Amino acid sequence: MTLVRTLAPSPVTPPAGTERPPRRRPVPAATMGTALGLFMAARLLGAAAVALTAWAVGEHPVLLLGRSWDSIWYLRIAGHGYGRSLRFQPDVVHSDLAFFPLYPGLLRAVTELTPLSGPGAGLLVSWTAAGVAACGIYAIGVRLHDRAVATALVLLWALLPHSVVLSMAYTEPVLTAFAAWSLYAVLTGRWVWAGALAMGAGLARPNGFAVASAVLAAAAYEFFRRRGKVTHRLWTGAVLAPLGWVAYVLWVGRRQGDPLGGYFEVQRLWGSRFDFGLDALRFVRRLLLEGGLLVFPMSMVIVAAALLLYGLLLADRAPVPLLVYAGVLLVVAAGGAGFFECKPRFLLPAFPLLLPLACALVRTARARPWHATLVVGALAGLSFAYGAYLVVLAHKPL
Repeated sequence: MTLVRTLAPSPVTPPAGTERPPRRRPVPAATMGTALGLFMAARLLGAAAVALTAWAVGEHPVLLLGRSWDSIWYLRIAGHGYGRSLRFQPDVVHSDLAFFPLYPGLLRAVTELTPLSGPGAGLLVSWTAAGVAACGIYAIGVRLHDRAVATALVLLWALLPHSVVLSMAYTEPVLTAFAAWSLYAVLTGRWVWAGALAMGAGLARPNGFAVASAVLAAAAYEFFRRRGKVTHRLWTGAVLAPLGWVAYVLWVGRRQGDPLGGYFEVQRLWGSRFDFGLDALRFVRRLLLEGGLLVFPMSMVIVAAALLLYGLLLADRAPVPLLVYAGVLLVVAAGGAGFFECKPRFLLPAFPLLLPLACALVRTARARPWHATLVVGALAGLSFAYGAYLVVLAHKPL
């Protein structure tokens, strides 16, 4: 059932009191295969750029992609469980409780069932999840527009400046996979699936609650639109959606002796807190006045572009769950303090922001194919070069 008007024609609204919408055409496997092939080609070329740069400076590309920064924490949790803290100052303590459990659980399962080492298992999980996410993103694009826009949406996501993270042992591909298919389930009226997948997203990353927020907002919209005439499927999905995130936050809180505030204290000691963007604004001011590494101005530009794209998404009257999901991710990234250079990575799962660009790219391709080809080529060059710089040369947290 369509939650709000979109640019695509709306399907027939089902009778009041029903949950399952009319039977719809399945997403064509052939065209999804094309989109997935383009996605995998882009990421393979991006990984190749990292490998060539790594070899040029005497580094090992698999270790850089599979065992760096946050990946090291996840690998240790997978191998030894929670319980590690690094104290730098009285008010700066890095605890592994800040990292959600789904990804290290998947790593542990892969290393137990296959001969792969930790970094290899991490890359397998991330690459597989990225492919699943690309398929979900494509399905949403077809649902809202058409196959061309859906393919462009997947390709743009694969060519973001920070898309190298999709080729690393990081959690963003896992979160995006759960998010894309949960949002697709909402758009097609499959509430139980939407809630179950949102629960998985909540176990993947701290900002995974954005998926639950989208499911709950869509359920509330549907409840009021239908004047309360909804079945148990909607209620079940709404109850399931936040359980993963809430369960882990409460578990950490109980372990820390403060059920409601313990997890947020762990994040505060890492330097992560929500201050409505004041710290980010101070950092931008200092950056503009004093300059800095390429990572920091690039992060500033990406966050600013994301804000603009969200305005375009609102202007296009995108469906409620997509607006809520992307909006929550944007608020968390822009309003959070600390780790300014990581903000683009936090926005990587916010693929709905690319919908206006995908529509524009398709219009350009139909009117002036070579113009669109040049745009895609330029984006690919930026993505591959900047990704290699981030992983091999920048020496800054991703």
